[in-house]
Amino acid sequence: MKFSKQFQRYESEITLFIKDLKKKNPELEEQQRAGRALLWDKAPRDLDSQERTLDATVAQQPYVYQNKL
Repeated sequence: MKFSKQFQRYESEITLFIKDLKKKNPELEEQQRAGRALLWDKAPRDLDSQERTLDATVAQQPYVYQNKL
């Protein structure tokens, strides 16, 4: 679908706001990457620690709110 020339140069208010924000604060993208790395990017776990974690887990009963009699 091809738009007319009028719509090809259209930029929404949000796009203009983000471009202006990046122009005022050029290190913003680097700060975003650092924050993402801090919260989401985790180092890979080695197999030994993963196996120890699985061995240390306690099996949960099927219905956790019911006590065993």
